[in-house]
Amino acid sequence: MDGFEARKVPSPGSGTRDRVPQPVRAVVVGGGLAGCAAATALAERGAGVTVLERNDYLGGRAGAWTERLPDGQPFEMERGFHAFFRQYYNLRNLLRRIDPGLHHLTPLLDYPLLGPHGAQESFTGLPRRPPFNVLALIRRTSRLRLRDLLRVNGAAALEMAAYDPVTTWRDLDDGNARDYLDSLRFPPDARQMLFNVFAHSFFNPEEGMSAADMLMMFHFYFMGNPEGLVFDVLDEPFSLALWRPLQRYLAGLGVAFRMGTSAERLERRGDGWRVALAGSAEALEADVVVLGTEVPALRAIVARSPQLDDPQWRRQVERLDVTLPFAVWRVYLDRAVRHDRHPFVGTTGLGHVDNISVYELFEGESRRWALQTGGSVVEVHAYGVEERVTEAEIRADFLAQLHDLYPETAAAKPLHELFLLRRDCASFAPGTYADRTTVETPFPGLALAGDFVKLPFPTALMERATASGFLAAGRLLDRWQVRPEDVWSVPERGLLAPIRHTFPSLRVLWP
Repeated sequence: MDGFEARKVPSPGSGTRDRVPQPVRAVVVGGGLAGCAAATALAERGAGVTVLERNDYLGGRAGAWTERLPDGQPFEMERGFHAFFRQYYNLRNLLRRIDPGLHHLTPLLDYPLLGPHGAQESFTGLPRRPPFNVLALIRRTSRLRLRDLLRVNGAAALEMAAYDPVTTWRDLDDGNARDYLDSLRFPPDARQMLFNVFAHSFFNPEEGMSAADMLMMFHFYFMGNPEGLVFDVLDEPFSLALWRPLQRYLAGLGVAFRMGTSAERLERRGDGWRVALAGSAEALEADVVVLGTEVPALRAIVARSPQLDDPQWRRQVERLDVTLPFAVWRVYLDRAVRHDRHPFVGTTGLGHVDNISVYELFEGESRRWALQTGGSVVEVHAYGVEERVTEAEIRADFLAQLHDLYPETAAAKPLHELFLLRRDCASFAPGTYADRTTVETPFPGLALAGDFVKLPFPTALMERATASGFLAAGRLLDRWQVRPEDVWSVPERGLLAPIRHTFPSLRVLWP
């Protein structure tokens, strides 16, 4: 299909130098994917980089840390299952610094979707190219018959293949994802299996998420994705396969890591910056700074930094928000789940549960533990949990749904379990797109990075965080005419995007 390939994003700068021509001091606040991507691009081009990370481990929301089983055996814990889709071009390029052949990425050939009363959908065997992938999925589902398709709102459905980086946001950002999905007029069970599980995957509840955001993500993952609908997973915990090797790689480039250290505020110092450290009289001097933190930390740093005095930009930062909490429950069982279980399944309409993972089926550490004990390592995850729901209610529901879906676990004894309930994922609320922060700031030498920033191309989650880090570094390095990191994305427009220019707003056709 002509033009339907990965594309190189226009560069944030015009520099051609390979390295900075003079000593450059850079401070990166935040050691997640965004911060480490920025640190990588800066250090590889000769900047002296210091990374501040408030935790004692790297990775942010994709981080991993060491816990212990009751017998004292250590294990690596993470904040839930993470998928590496094939169109995560920039994340994969970061991984190639430590794993050139990407040998730690293992393909999952299918990730079934489970629903009420035994409902199931599969992604295996679908064509790689859109729209044939989605058409094949719709054709083979038992939840959509011809008479159902005849009732579908065609004008609204066309939006999924007509994503446009200007008009989609202009026309649809004020609406929410739930209203848009309602407008499709899909049968309830088909909507639940084909769309609800997808919408939930971005942590935001449907009623609290911009319809344009959901359509952009649908374009990025399905209708604009030339790499197919399956994904890969790391074959070892993130700490072993990603963060410790990446930290060693960056340390070899001279990057200094200040773990357990937070930034308190920023102060201007001539052409540079002074980064005051929290709980200390110490401060770091820097020529350039990347704020690659989560939203709450960014807001707090800006609030404590009166010299970041651009009123409009401060309002943009203040309006950033987090969405509803998410929950992760990992349990070490004394017996194995059935051998034919999938490593990962998505779920919908089953209480609070959004997915279930059987870790020994794809991760080495868990596999070794399972072989040693005869047990299983199972994880249950929920996105967008309502605030009124208690931890006890979530845990009880997780257990009941697990026993119902995997009956063999009902007789298993938990040898150890961990439960996480966190609220730090970015909100993409209706009507907020125009006012969202970008990588650029009004202040020379300061850039933002994270999965909350607005980027000029379709992207999401871990891939957006990584791409924003590369872009932030490129923006800062342009002062010295240093070449930026190449950044890649899926096609910026949907296959049917031209009709958005023929019909300025398809939305007016919705009933």
